[in-house]
Amino acid sequence: MPFTHLHVHTEYSLLDGSNKINEYVSRVKELGMDSAAITDHGVMYGVIDFYRAAKAAGINPILGCEVYVAPGSRFDREVGSGDDRYYHLVLLAENNQGYQNLMKIVSKGFVEGFYYKPRVDLELLREYHEGLIALSACLAGEVARYLQKGMYEDGKKAALRYQEIFGEGNFFLELQDHGIPAQREVNRGILRIHQETGIPMVCTNDAHYLRKEDAESHDVLLCIQTGKTVDDENRMRYEPQNFYLRSTEEMEALFAGYPDAVANTERIAEMCQMEFTFGKYHLPEFQLPEGYDSPTYLRELCSRGFEKRYGQAKPEYRKQLDYELDMIEKMGFTDYFLIVSDFVRYAKSQKIPVGPGRGSAAGSMVSYCLEITDIDPMKYDLYFERFLNPERVSMPDIDMDFGDTRRGEVVDYVRRKYGDDHVAQIVTFGTMAARGVIRDVGRALNMSYADCDVIAKLVPAGPHVTLDDALRISRELREKYEGDEQVKKLIDTARALEGMPRHASTHAAGVVITRKPVYEYVPLAKNDESVVCQYIMTTLEELGLLKMDFLGLRNLTVLDDAVKMVQTRQPDF
Repeated sequence: MPFTHLHVHTEYSLLDGSNKINEYVSRVKELGMDSAAITDHGVMYGVIDFYRAAKAAGINPILGCEVYVAPGSRFDREVGSGDDRYYHLVLLAENNQGYQNLMKIVSKGFVEGFYYKPRVDLELLREYHEGLIALSACLAGEVARYLQKGMYEDGKKAALRYQEIFGEGNFFLELQDHGIPAQREVNRGILRIHQETGIPMVCTNDAHYLRKEDAESHDVLLCIQTGKTVDDENRMRYEPQNFYLRSTEEMEALFAGYPDAVANTERIAEMCQMEFTFGKYHLPEFQLPEGYDSPTYLRELCSRGFEKRYGQAKPEYRKQLDYELDMIEKMGFTDYFLIVSDFVRYAKSQKIPVGPGRGSAAGSMVSYCLEITDIDPMKYDLYFERFLNPERVSMPDIDMDFGDTRRGEVVDYVRRKYGDDHVAQIVTFGTMAARGVIRDVGRALNMSYADCDVIAKLVPAGPHVTLDDALRISRELREKYEGDEQVKKLIDTARALEGMPRHASTHAAGVVITRKPVYEYVPLAKNDESVVCQYIMTTLEELGLLKMDFLGLRNLTVLDDAVKMVQTRQPDF
């Protein structure tokens, strides 16, 4: 029976896991496994990417998260200290309901429970346990913590409490063996709990990197995270070097005395079946005046705008407007235009500078009549079809420019109109690009800044230049790589980490607006004080959510200030 990895950290366990999703899925396939899980620390950043990659490879994707459980209430900032501020717990989505509940648990961990980590609590787990399978996690799990302290009865009570929350057959005691003495001690306790309670066991390998030989580059990654160097004996490290994606044969040999625990990995994999629907739109509900439906109201607004823009003449112009309205209605985007025109109208009513139009949206007469744009598409022979046509597989994209100092007022208006929990900003990731990763790795290897700087500057400038490209293009870099062992180690380690996300931040312009609370569609996180969707903009679009770009432009502010100065200046004559 094939083994399934149920405890795996990808590149989205930021600066802690180094399993790049595509390489991870390829390795699973290579090992002959038919299912695999993603369980990043406290986040679901990589879930959709993993789902797509796994499905494309014929692998059953098991979507999960290793959450942080507060020892008391998630709202309490005083309970616990040091390692006891939170416990680890692995949650796996058994079905679509489980995925929905996992999103809510993870979101509330950030929005309500963040203290050092995004913490959840037993109240949340009880409320949203349906469709979830829980594993007791690593040495940082609650059961394991008690067993390490010699508090067997407390560990047993914790295990029974989790079984009561998730239900019989949906909570498993996790066995791990990376060669750490404490794990063997914990495993003895887990076996005893299993024998006394009947709670099933499952074996996992806490995989943070792909192959055994990747341990060294992963060690450097941890140094980058903690600001340490590899020659610092007191730094955080994963020892022994067994935190990789072990084969079925290795896991069966390692847990030869626990055949049921090995078999339970496949049993859990069969229980976890998730299917996403992409391309189905989830537009927010636009509040219409009484007696109107969306198409009728949009046509009335456009008729008023047409008369204001063109008067009663130009029948061919009216024909173009009707053609666009028919297309918009046919494709189901009437609410989209009503939503955009509403917040643009608000901005203009508050004398917030608004740009005249950006991109293909300027080709739409509907946009012009709604005063979303101020460029006449008929005058300049612009094509509506470049903006919207039946072959387009994604939502129309109207990017709006506002004066940079007042952009926030428009976002606040949208929050008031649709509800604070229906609006969120969007995550973006800073990645370890070619030059930057050389400097990061160099610091971790305790190389001098000057030596690293010389190597980094040999990488040709450009947004998409990789280290492989640089070695091919730059003769001097290639010669140093081939002739200097230290440089070779620097670049090879950097290549292993290149492209991985380094940190999460907030997209400068992107805002998502949803019909139901945002966490019904996507998990949320917090960056500083901003609540953000954990999925990037392109993923949100694929999931059918309304994503708007509220761009703050300094140029609009400067122009607006100049106009005000001219208007207030008294003539000298």
